[in-house]
Amino acid sequence: MAIKKSELYSSLWKSCDELRGGMDASQYKDYVLVLLFVKYVSDKYAGKKYASIVIPEGGSFQDMVSLKGKKDIGEGINTIIAKLAEANNLKGVIDVADFDNSDKLGKGKEMVDRLSNLVGIFQNESFDFSKNKAEGDDILGDAYEYLMRHFATESGKSKGQFYTPAEVSRIIAKVIGISHVKSQEQTIYDPTRGSGSLLLKAADETHQGVTIYGQERDNATAALAKMNMILDGNPTTEIWQDNTLSTPYFKNPDGTLKTFDFAVANPPFSDKAWSNGFDPLNDLYERFKGYGIPPAKNGDYAFLLHLIRSLKSKGKGAIILPHGVLFRGNAETEIRKNIIRKGFIKGIIGLPANLFYGTGIPACIIVIDKENAESRKGIFMIDAGKGFVKDGNKNRLREQDIHKIVDVFNKQTENPKYSRMVSVEEIEQNEYNLNIPRYIDSQKAEDIQDIEAHLLGDIPEQDIDDLDNYWQVYPTLKNALFTISSRKGYITLTIPPEVIKHTIFSHPEFADYTLEIDAAFKKWKDECIPILKNLDVDTKPKEVIHNLSESILASFADKDLIAGDGWKAELSRVNQKKDEWDSELVPRQFMINRYFAEEQNAIVQLEAERDAFSRQM
Repeated sequence: MAIKKSELYSSLWKSCDELRGGMDASQYKDYVLVLLFVKYVSDKYAGKKYASIVIPEGGSFQDMVSLKGKKDIGEGINTIIAKLAEANNLKGVIDVADFDNSDKLGKGKEMVDRLSNLVGIFQNESFDFSKNKAEGDDILGDAYEYLMRHFATESGKSKGQFYTPAEVSRIIAKVIGISHVKSQEQTIYDPTRGSGSLLLKAADETHQGVTIYGQERDNATAALAKMNMILDGNPTTEIWQDNTLSTPYFKNPDGTLKTFDFAVANPPFSDKAWSNGFDPLNDLYERFKGYGIPPAKNGDYAFLLHLIRSLKSKGKGAIILPHGVLFRGNAETEIRKNIIRKGFIKGIIGLPANLFYGTGIPACIIVIDKENAESRKGIFMIDAGKGFVKDGNKNRLREQDIHKIVDVFNKQTENPKYSRMVSVEEIEQNEYNLNIPRYIDSQKAEDIQDIEAHLLGDIPEQDIDDLDNYWQVYPTLKNALFTISSRKGYITLTIPPEVIKHTIFSHPEFADYTLEIDAAFKKWKDECIPILKNLDVDTKPKEVIHNLSESILASFADKDLIAGDGWKAELSRVNQKKDEWDSELVPRQFMINRYFAEEQNAIVQLEAERDAFSRQM
């Protein structure tokens, strides 16, 4: 039976609850993720010859289970983890947390109970990872990210640096073109690897696989990355812990920087200590040669130039940076000008504010493409700052926001107030300032009230022209509803207001259009029903959902569509006190009627009895 994500997430967070009180939330991961790791590799590899992870005698999760209730459980768990770490060259990775720390876990029986409960949560029979077949759905990787997201939220601003939101990672993965990889020998690199979520999402876009490299300065975060790699099925990935700018690890035999086919990065924003450990003026790797030296107290361009230098001659990459890199002056103007003149920037995607844990400022994705850079005549810009949904105290990109960004960028589609190709000539005229609002006016037009129309009647002609979407679909409907007013600039309604709806619905163009759309939907539905009826244990849900989504878009690609509310495939809270939710795509009542009819009938019966008792009283 497949492992349900909701159950897994719930249980993992219960394990965090067991740790509350003795430590900061940022330290939960040191315990919870290690137990998740030990449980997963024990289920997957215990007793298997030639497995990528060796489970030594006395070094498995089952050995932890045997310690439940024993007074030396903390010391015993440390010993088990040490054996597993030694057998797999994971010292300093999974053995960092001390499970015998009385200051964090309590003394005596308190520690025994806490650790026994913690192991018991992971012991749940429904979490048998040896039978988890959802490889394409990556239950473990998603659970890992779920925990990291909560750790970042609870840890405060300074601890959020190791997590890149999955939605942003997916966008980067899809716009750098890594899906076209033809061989596993091709490479992808992240110089500021963090927990690895960004790099993994990019690697997951490939069908053939890709060789992964990464470097991370923070020791604890590098350990997270190594565990994440193994959980995600990439145990041989090369991860190095050190300062990328001062001591880059991946080099060629002659000492020059190794270059890669793809590179992605989410470096620390505006790092004030970026030049610690080396002299940028005499950089051994010539990363700043021909561009300029970044400001002493701001390392944004240092990371961008390192990424550019780490790409092959036809390499492609993307980096997440604060919007300031697009317009800040002085030394950064010169660097920006030189990068633009070389044609390395393929595009810029402006993201909403408050997406990232650790900062509320808006960021952007700068897409780098060295292939045909010398002939590039423009930079494709997207202002996606208004497409998001509130999620607690943060903003989050929805599925439709991700799809729109990726689709528009990859097709280089120009949309008013959203995207356009900006020529290098225009950028030069703006003194190499890349601030997106200079080139895309995303402000909504002000709703101007016409006082004369309110007082004297009729409809401003501009208001009717603003409904051009509808007149494109129903060309003659406009004439059936309106006529020119005797007053210049105004339109008169030719029918009584109460028959507007009937007039529209009975109009031949409306009827023909409805039949056309219904036929297109039926054709799509008939093609998809066999797919949905033949789902089995080997089905990859994300792949099916993606294919269905793309096929319905293709079915209506040549139709003029009008959407009233946009996409509504998301939950909305309908009762704050009871924590009840609903969805327009699959309504709550539909789910109740389909799956909980007996329970609903029982509730109705009990409510009737309650009302009867109330009347008697």
